[in-house]
Amino acid sequence: MSGNGAYGYAVARVRAMEPLLLDAPLYQRMMEADGLSSALKILGETNYSRWMSGDDVRYDSVLEAELVSSFNEFVSFVPDRELIDIFRAPYDFHNVKVMLKSVFKARSGGSMRYDLMTGLGAMNPDDLASRIESEEYGLLPYGLPRIIPSCVSIWEQSGDIVEIERALDRGLFAAILALAEAVGADGVVKWASARIDSENIRNLLRIRRFGFDSAEAVNFLHGGGAIAPSALASLVGERFGGWGRVLGYSDVGLVISAIAEDDDDFDALIVTLERTLDDYCSSVLQEARYSSDAPENVLAFLWGKEMEVKNIRTILVSKGTKSSPDDVRRMMRRGYF
Repeated sequence: MSGNGAYGYAVARVRAMEPLLLDAPLYQRMMEADGLSSALKILGETNYSRWMSGDDVRYDSVLEAELVSSFNEFVSFVPDRELIDIFRAPYDFHNVKVMLKSVFKARSGGSMRYDLMTGLGAMNPDDLASRIESEEYGLLPYGLPRIIPSCVSIWEQSGDIVEIERALDRGLFAAILALAEAVGADGVVKWASARIDSENIRNLLRIRRFGFDSAEAVNFLHGGGAIAPSALASLVGERFGGWGRVLGYSDVGLVISAIAEDDDDFDALIVTLERTLDDYCSSVLQEARYSSDAPENVLAFLWGKEMEVKNIRTILVSKGTKSSPDDVRRMMRRGYF
């Protein structure tokens, strides 16, 4: 981590950027807009307008461009690059998944899907694609020179794409934790740990539907969180409504204890859990916002930016699906403010 006082300027830059973030009244206007085009017009009143031109606005491209711009701007003034790579690593691993699946399909006559790659990662997508196709993994970050060959081996031996996904997900969360530890700030490590706990609980709820036992469930969980994977896996056969009580010794356990389980509406439970866990990760960083030189402020802003993009996408997608405003509100993340 950079020395004491190194984040004074970075935090001042973050404070200057805060007014550009969207607030609840603007979200409300977008939700009440009459159709997608009207919602996009409201979005065009914000900083997102720089990525919007012409009548045929593709909002996924607009949202990606805004996030890329935010990451690039932060790289220019944040002392520890790892703080930005914590957010970019998931997109790098997404690109690795896309490329490996494409390579495997191409071997049986399928086509490569470069169009599914994103520019949000730390690695240039074209360079990453070239290295994977040519099997030149040596200079890739995040332990990928070890992880990718193991994925190739799994495919050659069993063709088990689920196991390949698990291997890459393990590598991703190990990378996030390593990046956080490299910064050397307790709050950054605590946030990375909260991300891992949140992902584990999401995974556990999803796989509970398949009737796995604890020995099988633990293979879908990642180390590095405040709750050991084995402790979480032991809950796979229990009702979700009891998880919060059992995990009450942890912060995330207290958070999910307020969620009521509805056996008749699993999809609604997943939506509520996703929002609650994202809000929990936001809350972990709140205390640092009172500090004028804490690196956690960088995490708070970038996480808030990702939640902003998620909220915008939720609203815009709802215009096509004709979702009710009440349903949309239940999916909205708290974000930065």
